[in-house]
Amino acid sequence: MLLPFTKMQGAGNDFVVIDGVSRAVSLTPEQVRRLADRRFGVGCDQVLVVEPARASGADFGYRIFNADGGEVEQCGNGARCFVRFVRDKGLTAKDEIVVDTRGGRIHPRVSPDGGVSVNMGVPRFLPSEVPFVADTPALVYPLEVEGGAYEVSVLSVGNPHAVMLVPDVDTAPVATLGPRIEHHVRFPNRVNVGFLEIRSATRARLRVWERGVGETLACGSGACAAVVAGRRLGRLGDTVEVAVRGGTLSVAWAGEGEPVWLTGPATTVFEGTIEL
Repeated sequence: MLLPFTKMQGAGNDFVVIDGVSRAVSLTPEQVRRLADRRFGVGCDQVLVVEPARASGADFGYRIFNADGGEVEQCGNGARCFVRFVRDKGLTAKDEIVVDTRGGRIHPRVSPDGGVSVNMGVPRFLPSEVPFVADTPALVYPLEVEGGAYEVSVLSVGNPHAVMLVPDVDTAPVATLGPRIEHHVRFPNRVNVGFLEIRSATRARLRVWERGVGETLACGSGACAAVVAGRRLGRLGDTVEVAVRGGTLSVAWAGEGEPVWLTGPATTVFEGTIEL
């Protein structure tokens, strides 16, 4: 199969985006891993497949595959690249579109200045909705990891996140603690792990260990989860600039029951075809 693709990135979080509207596309986990391989394929954190809408009120469907071949629910940076892709390819002329994902319906939009934002929906905190094994909901949960004790905020922004406050992200044990929390028995579907350094009420730094990928230069849903967690703890305001290793993302959340908005760059890197 000769497969056309577009390589895109948002703050260094990179994607292979495939048009599944013009023709049907079905990828095996092995093919996803081949596309994501940075030596033998194109190279990316996630593979995104644009599909026709399956439900009333939606413009498109959106499937997200991590570099390990597993399909996941949500990707904030990918959603911004998604709306840029469908506009650039002439698949829609709308400034705001409605997209169905495994994690729920989202509303990415292009602003008049060319910026790209996405309504990531209302965060969910009940353990069963994450999912996370806990008897009762809490702002933070104690988590034992191989003899160490940590406190994490746990929530879903369409996909599961655990957020940990750290004094300095540069020295945070992302590569060692991240995978241990990702595979912790209390997260039945695994989890994305955010290491959050709060600089002020409006500024934060973040590193994220992404489920099925490893550490990435940026994680849009992770930035959303981090700001929501910090705001619920009374440490962050309603609009926060989040510095990630690949750039800066802006997250806005008005509070309980309200959707969280993510704004940041979405750029096409190159286009090509690959034989799978």
